[in-house]
Amino acid sequence: MLSAQRTNVEVQVGGKKVTTWEIKERKKNVYKDASACRHSGILRDPQGSSGILRDPQGSSGTLRGPQGSSGTLRGHQGSSGSLRGDVVLPVNKGGCDSDGSSVTCSASAEVKTTPCGSGKKCEGEGLCVALPPKAAVCTVTGSTVIDVDGKAASIPDRCAYTLMSETGVKLQAVFQDRRRTDVSFLDHVILHLDGPDVKIHLEQGGRVTLKGKELTLSSTPVTHHDVELTKDQTGVTAKLLKSKYGTSVFFDGYTAQIYTKVPSGTTMPGLCGKSSRTLSDVKVSELSSDSCDKVTKETDGNKFECTEMTKRCDLLKKAPFDSCHSSIKPDPYIKACTDTLCKYPAVDGLKCQFLQAYVKACSLLDKKVENWRTSTSCSSDKAFCQDTFCSAHEFCAEDASGGTSCLCRSSFASKYRKANTFGEPTVCDKNSASVSLAGCLMEEKNIDYSVLHLNDKTCKGQRDEKTHMVTFDFKSDTCGTVLTAEEKQLKFKNSIVAQDSSGSKITRHDEVKIDLSCFYTKTKEETMSFKIKSSSVTQTIVSGAWEYTLTMKAYTDASRTQAVSSSTEILLDQTVWVELKTAGLDDKLVAVVTDSCWATNDKSPTAELKYDLIKNGCPDSADKTVKVESNGKGTSTYFSFNMFQFSGKSGDVYLHCKLNLCVKKGNTCAKSCDGGKRRRRSARNRYVDENPAFITMAWTN
Repeated sequence: MLSAQRTNVEVQVGGKKVTTWEIKERKKNVYKDASACRHSGILRDPQGSSGILRDPQGSSGTLRGPQGSSGTLRGHQGSSGSLRGDVVLPVNKGGCDSDGSSVTCSASAEVKTTPCGSGKKCEGEGLCVALPPKAAVCTVTGSTVIDVDGKAASIPDRCAYTLMSETGVKLQAVFQDRRRTDVSFLDHVILHLDGPDVKIHLEQGGRVTLKGKELTLSSTPVTHHDVELTKDQTGVTAKLLKSKYGTSVFFDGYTAQIYTKVPSGTTMPGLCGKSSRTLSDVKVSELSSDSCDKVTKETDGNKFECTEMTKRCDLLKKAPFDSCHSSIKPDPYIKACTDTLCKYPAVDGLKCQFLQAYVKACSLLDKKVENWRTSTSCSSDKAFCQDTFCSAHEFCAEDASGGTSCLCRSSFASKYRKANTFGEPTVCDKNSASVSLAGCLMEEKNIDYSVLHLNDKTCKGQRDEKTHMVTFDFKSDTCGTVLTAEEKQLKFKNSIVAQDSSGSKITRHDEVKIDLSCFYTKTKEETMSFKIKSSSVTQTIVSGAWEYTLTMKAYTDASRTQAVSSSTEILLDQTVWVELKTAGLDDKLVAVVTDSCWATNDKSPTAELKYDLIKNGCPDSADKTVKVESNGKGTSTYFSFNMFQFSGKSGDVYLHCKLNLCVKKGNTCAKSCDGGKRRRRSARNRYVDENPAFITMAWTN
């Protein structure tokens, strides 16, 4: 109670002002009611000033007049509120709790606590307001994705995944292997924009392509499909001009940094929003091969200096990197570093890659790490392998000379290394052949493709600028090709060899000799019969890469103009000329040799009753009417004999002939029959095959 000498009286609890009463009565004792809510939070008085209102004893409050006079304010039963407790909120006022919730006091002195929810905070008299967007960085380096909250996850395979997406764009990352099949690395980044197949590829070496065409970039910004692109010696930056989050992507060929401003409490889709997402949920199937998730563990016995590399990675814990620790924790970057260098050789710039990734992420948040290159022996800020462009089955790496070049991915090269070859087998086609060698496989052996040639030094390989495959083409009669017939095969032979054009007496390159060969197998044996009334018979022969036709036709004149027809009558002892003609053979390469012809009274060429006309390429000595002409001189040959029939036999007579193909190059395929002996010169080593085509024609008597 207080004697009121002025009209305004301050009410305090625990030394804190609660309210001001206006006293109009001029009485010795004045009674007033004070209504409020008790809650752990912030006090608001009617004028809006705030403070923590505490009454440690919980017993009484104090009235203070303007002149400092005082009295005692005591709560009593039946009052409409209580000033006793931890915190007092006046009626119809609000505040903020210690956990950020909104707290209000109703007119009936009832307290209400309401969480502000994700992305909001409590301010003033219990108002929940939206938090400002928070700048954040998602880093993808090696096989590790570090999301905007600093959580890390490792990609175990060679598939493509969505890093983030927002209206109008999806950011996708493709992972590939390098020197080992069981360790993956970020290979390239794709900005998949709205529109028909609008994809901007950020690739190794600073190459940027749009719809398959390479873009020319510099430090001067250029815009394509609302993406602003720039390039300098450190890498490529792509700013999404229509992004509501202000998103930009930096890529140096090995590490991607995605800068964005996302409202607090908002989780972006993709691995950058939450790296612990199930990979199958964010996998991009159209960019992933069917076997991309099948990883073969390599058992090469390599041991990596994990202890030493862990010390290297732990440099991120120390100065000068600690200047950024308050903004970006180094732990996920250290994990990315050790996860890689404990199972992969510390080459191709990897000793500096993860340190550089941390420093770049810090710089995007305006945190600078000073003089770190000197203390870590990372000399240049130029992106590793900048402007070195490799094919899909290659990656840029340190080569044997200490420079950079395109080496084979392990998944591509493994089958060739096992077979100790530089590419696929020779492709053979009739009288030509080609072979393609992988440039990256030759690079591994320090072989310069430009000094390679075939037997003829003027025949060099042609390098495909996109795939880096080197192809050598040759024919049977070009580039020094050697053509031979061995047993039952016709074989082309050539070699790829290296020529040192420097004129030096010494060389520091390995000698190269790659033998190439094509061969064709024996002709398939087939027989066919007809009666002479059909006048001719044609047979298709398939032998290796060759497909040709063989025709047997009978004539009644030496000039072979009067073909035997179904109405032609041939008398006994009348001369008949038979032509064996081919189509589809290269007459510069091979010749046809009639090896033998004989007659039987049965369709079978091996019938018991048999009469020889030609044996071993020459007329049989028992029949003086037989003459063989142009045998082995071209792709056609013919012979003549006088008509006959088997004694005491009626019915059809069948004429069978056997032909060989002979290699003309360096050989004489023409037959030479010596006088009465009619000996055949040996031509075994010249024949394409020893089981050649058979053809049969028949006539009826």
